[in-house]
Amino acid sequence: MPMTTNHMTYDECLKAMYGLRRFGIKLGLDVIQQILDGLGNPQNGYHCIHIAGTNGKGSVASTLAAILHQAGFIVGLYTSPHLIRFNERIQINGTMISDDDVRESYLAVNRVHHGDRYPTFFEYTTAMALYLFGKHQVDWAVMETGMGGRMDATNVITPIVSIITNVSLEHQQYLGTTISDIAWEKGGIIKKMTPVVIGVSQPSAIGVIENIAENQCADLYRLGKDFFATGNADGTFSYSGMNHRWSNLKTRLIGDHQVSNAALVLAACEVLLGQKIPITQDSLIQGFENTRWPGRLEIVSQSPMVILDGAHNLDAAMCLAAHLSKELAGRRITLVIGILDDKPFKQILDVLLPVCDRVILTQPKIGRALSTDRLVSACQGKVRIIETAPHVDQAVKQAIHTSASTDVVCIAGSLYVVGEAKAFLENIPMTEEHI
Repeated sequence: MPMTTNHMTYDECLKAMYGLRRFGIKLGLDVIQQILDGLGNPQNGYHCIHIAGTNGKGSVASTLAAILHQAGFIVGLYTSPHLIRFNERIQINGTMISDDDVRESYLAVNRVHHGDRYPTFFEYTTAMALYLFGKHQVDWAVMETGMGGRMDATNVITPIVSIITNVSLEHQQYLGTTISDIAWEKGGIIKKMTPVVIGVSQPSAIGVIENIAENQCADLYRLGKDFFATGNADGTFSYSGMNHRWSNLKTRLIGDHQVSNAALVLAACEVLLGQKIPITQDSLIQGFENTRWPGRLEIVSQSPMVILDGAHNLDAAMCLAAHLSKELAGRRITLVIGILDDKPFKQILDVLLPVCDRVILTQPKIGRALSTDRLVSACQGKVRIIETAPHVDQAVKQAIHTSASTDVVCIAGSLYVVGEAKAFLENIPMTEEHI
């Protein structure tokens, strides 16, 4: 148990948190609920939206938060992981919390915890977020699950609407080895009599989630069945839903898959409209316009073009490869990549390398990173030029300095790689250990 005093600094609070156990999905919700009881159950003082899924959670969450803010509400947003600073995980009206907020919420959680098991890192930070949303008197909290859903620490909230973006194989040591297993874990966020919006496509996953929704008497709305979105040639998209039609909308988030994410957002807004939440079309337009989601197909430079994209699992890598091959065909592309040891790195490389001319393999600072030696062997025969760099900042510098102004540098493979690259490019020192 970390030593704690009321005189701890911001950095000391972070150090204590980073010393906590990282995972705890099978440990149950007793500890997080006990903490919230001690804090006076702040999560009951505002409306919540709960979002699970393999990919797209952050895009959907950040867009919904922006729309609700445009509609005149005070909105809290909780996502993970952060790219550069811990404070990014907890935002209010689009602004990350202050260092003082981190310190105050850490100490508040520590004061009320007296259980048999010390909280995991994610349980601790979830309690901090819910506490701060109460302190700042938000009207809405948009909460992204960390992993899974059923036993995720965020599953103590009672949402107005739940969203499951999609399902694919991930975190199999915690969530199960089949699509059905993982769908069951993610479907655990569905609450009794609470509408649920899903973008799930696999029949086995749909069946599992439909059964859960039926047992919970929860209305279920499915992308491709109950609502639809179509991309237009001019970069806008059109939406056809349960009761609304919206045309010529535009999201600033890049990638064809963002049309599907936008459809989930709009279906959730339809649910809220059905509950008399005042969301205007102008709120929708401005919310999409104002949404930023760093590190996901984020263009940070044009000469050469530098793209940051986590692409931390196979589905995300496929989306990135599709974007590179479609939008940047004919450009010389250098891939800077580092991958963690719990990811299907061979399959990720098989997807990304064919659309690139050169790869620079690197290793983020987190202890779970694969060595460049293992990555080199997986790249042999799949790309023309293979280089290595021991650290992310060196890899990024090497890629940019040896690229022409018309070339593309794509930095991917892990949000930890993207975070270190972003910090280097923005000249921000990274003194915190990533989780």
